[in-house]
Amino acid sequence: MANKVAVFRKEHFNAAHRLHNAAWNEEKNDAVFGKCNNPNFHGHNYDVVVKIVGEPDPQTGYVIDLKMLSDLIKENVLDKFDHKNLNLDIVEFSNLNPTAENIAVVIYTILRNKIDKKLELQIRLYETERNFVEYPVT
Repeated sequence: MANKVAVFRKEHFNAAHRLHNAAWNEEKNDAVFGKCNNPNFHGHNYDVVVKIVGEPDPQTGYVIDLKMLSDLIKENVLDKFDHKNLNLDIVEFSNLNPTAENIAVVIYTILRNKIDKKLELQIRLYETERNFVEYPVT
C-alpha cells in the first residue's frame, strides 16, 4: 500500500471576464448568463487551490517542494491571469468561454505540463466564497 499524501498550495488572483456565446443572440445570452454577460465585463477575486498527491520522497520527505510549486503557480498562472481581462488578454479564452469550469481546466493544463507525471494534480477554483469548481473530478 502506497503512502500517498496530498499537499495543497492556495493562491489568489483578480480578473475580469464576460460570459458570452457569439453564436447566440443577445436575448439568449442574457437569459443564460444574466449579469455575467455584461458587455463591459465584470470581475472576480479568484482563489485557486492546487492539490498534488504522491508518495513523499524518501530523501526529502516532500511530495513536492512547495516553494517550487509556489513559483510554478506564480510564473504560469498568477503572472498570466492576475489583473487581466480573460476574454481579451488570455489566448486560451479567445474561443473558449471563461467560465469557472473552463478556467480550472486551463490552469490544470498549464500546470500539468510543468509537474512530474507521477504526481496527481487537481485544481479547485473559487470564483466567489460560495461558488467553486474542481478539475479533474476524482
